[in-house]
Amino acid sequence: MKHFYILFALFLSFQSCKKENKEKVSIATQKLVEQKVQYAIGFTIQNKETYKEIKITSPWPDAKSSFTYILHPKGTEKPTVNGKVSYIQIPVDKTVVTSTTDIPMLEYLKLENKLIGFPHCDYISSEKTRDLIDNGSITELGNNGHLNTELTLELAPELIIGYSATGDTKTYDLLEKTGIPVVMNGSWMEQHPLGRAEWIKFVAAFYNKEKEADSIFKMIEKDYNKAATLAKNSPTSPTILSGNMFKDVWYVPGGDSYVAQFLKDANTKYLWEETPKTGSIALNFESVLEKAQNADLWIGSGSSKSLSELKEKNNRYTFFEAFKNKTVYSSTLKTGAKGGLIYYELGPMRPDLILKDIIQIAHPELLTDYEPYFFEKLN
Repeated sequence: MKHFYILFALFLSFQSCKKENKEKVSIATQKLVEQKVQYAIGFTIQNKETYKEIKITSPWPDAKSSFTYILHPKGTEKPTVNGKVSYIQIPVDKTVVTSTTDIPMLEYLKLENKLIGFPHCDYISSEKTRDLIDNGSITELGNNGHLNTELTLELAPELIIGYSATGDTKTYDLLEKTGIPVVMNGSWMEQHPLGRAEWIKFVAAFYNKEKEADSIFKMIEKDYNKAATLAKNSPTSPTILSGNMFKDVWYVPGGDSYVAQFLKDANTKYLWEETPKTGSIALNFESVLEKAQNADLWIGSGSSKSLSELKEKNNRYTFFEAFKNKTVYSSTLKTGAKGGLIYYELGPMRPDLILKDIIQIAHPELLTDYEPYFFEKLN
C-alpha cells in the first residue's frame, strides 16, 4: 500500500509537471496569424516561430533611422534577436496613444477600452471615446499633443503609440528608459489612401487582432476600389483646384500626395497632378490664379463653412470661377463635441468614404442616392 501511495504521488507530480510544461509550450508556440501588407510602405510585419517582428522604415520625413519591435507572448522569455530592437509583451492591455487618427483604429478593433491616456483630450471627436473621457476612463496627459511624463509614468501603460513630425523623440526616449514600450506610428507618411488605412494591421499586431484587422481592411479596400472603378465610367474629368492661403502663401497638394491620389481615383483632372512632390507645394497667389482661375471645382478649401466666411479670410478668393459658380467644397460637414473635424480623425481610416464624397461632387450622376460623409458644398 505504501508503494501505491508513492507511485500515485509521483503520477500526480508527473501530470502536474506535464500540464505546466504543456501550458508553457502552448504559450510559446501559439500560432501567429500571417499578416500581409499590400499598400503601406512604412512598415513590415514578419512572423517568426515564436514572435512577431515589426519594422518601421518611414516614421517621419527624411528619416535616417528605422525602428524594429519584437512582439512576444506574455509569459515567455525574450527571444534573442540581433541588432537594435525593442521588446514588447503581447497582447497589450493599458495603452496610451498620441494622435487622434489612432482612435478610430482602436474603436474598429473594439479596443477603445484599452485606452487609458491621451495628450489634450479635447482634440478627440469620436462619441464613443468621448464617453470614456467623460466617465474618467481616459486620463488627460498634456496639452497640444505633448505628453506629460510624470502623469504618463503614474498611469504605467504597457504601450505608447507615438508619432513625430520632426524626428524629435526626446520625451519618448525618456519614457522608454523607464521600461514603458514606445512604438512610432508613421501612417501619416503614406501617400496612398489605402496605405494609411492599412496601418490598422500595425496597431492590431500588439493585441493579437490580426484577423479582425484584415477583415476590416478588406472591407474598406473593396469599397474604395469599387468606387474608383465606378468613377472611370464617367466620360468627363472636371478640373480641380485644392488647398488655400496661409498668410501670403497658397499651399496645394503635390502631384504624388495622398490627396492627389484621391483626385486621380475619382477621375478628375487635378491641375498640379504633374508636380512630383509628396507634400504640399508653396505658391504665391498669382501663380495659383493663373493656373486655376477657371477650375471647375475647388475641393478642400480649408475650415470655412460658407462662401462669405471664405471671402472674409481673403477677398481674392472671389476671383476664381469656382467661387463665383458656388462649386467650392470643404471637409467640414461633421464636427465633434469639442469642435474638431471628424474628417481629420476618421478620414485616414475610411478613405473609401472620402473617395465616394469626391466622386459624388465630381460625378453626381454616378452616386445619386449617396449621402456625403465628410464634404459639404459652401453656400
